[in-house]
Amino acid sequence: MKKNIKKNTTEEPKVHEELKGFSININKFGEMESSIQVDKINEFLNENVEDKRLNNNSEEE
Repeated sequence: MKKNIKKNTTEEPKVHEELKGFSININKFGEMESSIQVDKINEFLNENVEDKRLNNNSEEE
């Protein structure tokens, strides 16, 4: 028997200044709904996150 436990979260998660107000939800059709456009999220990730797959390929060569 599963119990549905809901947490009351009043604290906002710590986020980067550029991502303040970001939220993402999945609607009843399985589609993602985001408060920030996907292109802006991808741009932020490209600038701030290192792609480990690219580093592994350059080390092997």
